[in-house]
Amino acid sequence: MNAPSRRYRTIFISDLHLGSRGCQAEALARFLKANTAERLVLVGDVVDGWRLRAKWFWPQSHTNVVRRILTAAKRDTEVTYIVGNHDEVLRGFLRYRVSFGRIRLCNRIVHEGADGKRYLVLHGDLFDRHMLADGKLLKTLGDNVYDLAVWLNVKLNRVRKRFGLPYWSLSRHLRDNSKRAAAYVERYEGHVAEYAHRKGFDGVICGHIHVAAIKALSGVVYMNDGDWVESCTALVEHHDGRWELVSEPAVHA
Repeated sequence: MNAPSRRYRTIFISDLHLGSRGCQAEALARFLKANTAERLVLVGDVVDGWRLRAKWFWPQSHTNVVRRILTAAKRDTEVTYIVGNHDEVLRGFLRYRVSFGRIRLCNRIVHEGADGKRYLVLHGDLFDRHMLADGKLLKTLGDNVYDLAVWLNVKLNRVRKRFGLPYWSLSRHLRDNSKRAAAYVERYEGHVAEYAHRKGFDGVICGHIHVAAIKALSGVVYMNDGDWVESCTALVEHHDGRWELVSEPAVHA
């Protein structure tokens, strides 16, 4: 999925998780420097408020990502920030129609594609049955397990780096080889697609589950832009209306 540096009509990225040790900030900054667009849509979980509340972590590489986004906005890229569950504190500002400089803050948007179709764009956490469940314990437990996997991932790749081995995602490996995780992803994708179809959209663009995809589901086009913790992927819209998933090589911690 690697793509050459170029300018697109729209770039969609989500699940950056700035403020967490798992964030691939260097790879993301490199991608944003090399790839530009008329519109940049941040589809939630840009800043990881959950991690920052537990322990402050903000290296220079994370500031560099923020600078890249601000620079894009300054250079007339239309930047939209859709709130996710890890940065849910920002949802309190939505009623005031707040903008951060040239960056618009939203809960969801409708994207008019170059292909003439209408796409619902939202983070997707509201379709996560664990988020909707009344038990906060489930959410906390799942988050802590994932946090442990990311921590182990950082330690493991430090060792791999010493032996000259490429980056490898332990958390992604565990997810991809779990039947239960696969079933969860399938259910999530189905719920999101069915909702978009029911609301009369031609397609839906989301993030949240860290699984990049472009597929036809329930009569609509389901697209997930992936993440910048495990897969380092972005969803891009070409000027001729084509959609594509592109990726950037991960960087050792």
